[in-house]
Amino acid sequence: MTGAAGFAGLLDDAAVFPPGELPLAEAVVAHGRHREAAYAELVGPFVARGDDLAAVVAAAEAGGVDELPLLVTTPIDRVAAVLDVLAGAPRLRAAGLEVTLPEGVDPAALPELLRAAGEVPVAVEVPRDARRPAVIAAIAEAGVTAKLRTGGVRAELYPDEQELAEAIAALVARGVAFKATAGLHHALRNTDPETGFEQHGFLNVLAATAAALRGAPVEELRDLLAERDAATVVAAVRDLDPRARGLFRSFGTCSIDEPVAELVELGLLPPAWGDAA
Repeated sequence: MTGAAGFAGLLDDAAVFPPGELPLAEAVVAHGRHREAAYAELVGPFVARGDDLAAVVAAAEAGGVDELPLLVTTPIDRVAAVLDVLAGAPRLRAAGLEVTLPEGVDPAALPELLRAAGEVPVAVEVPRDARRPAVIAAIAEAGVTAKLRTGGVRAELYPDEQELAEAIAALVARGVAFKATAGLHHALRNTDPETGFEQHGFLNVLAATAAALRGAPVEELRDLLAERDAATVVAAVRDLDPRARGLFRSFGTCSIDEPVAELVELGLLPPAWGDAA
């Protein structure tokens, strides 16, 4: 799998989130540039917190942005309020919602809780605890997308390869598409030189998803997530079952330029795109 088609919509623009934390006004303008670049097909919606919508509206107006596709992270009980704000903001388009099911809430209630979302796509975060099987079952029942947390600003926010492999296997077994959030700073598995955090690679996640599709055991998924050899991982994604991208939809990244540049360096995108990133 090479070229824009194989990676279409892979990069959700989370520039305002850690560790990038680009100022909102700059991030909104930069998103517009990404959508006009050679690699525009790879760029997903702009990710913002529900509490920041008024500031996003102001930034879009100040930046002369005609339409900003927006993916909003919000508590599940704030979905209706968020959509009301978006409905009154002609420069913003509701591209999706990302929600978390609070502890103590019966996962079986998820379809009813999401009724307010209407036709807007929703991703529900999968908890990293004993609730995971029940929440995945509820996500499958509701027909929405899952969201896997793959890192953060502290080491404990990174699931190890066994935990992530088990989560991917469980989602693929139910045919549940997912996106990832946080921690996928590079294409390949790596150790961050500044923090020492063990970071998953987004291509490793894609390769593991494809392996799960063909029924590989969790141990094989775990090994793919741990693989650091570029040639091995690139070979796995070059021969990828296209259905894998239908399952691993996207990941939030605080930099659009870096993953594009790494895909170019690995020979998976046109060389000229490296200059554009």
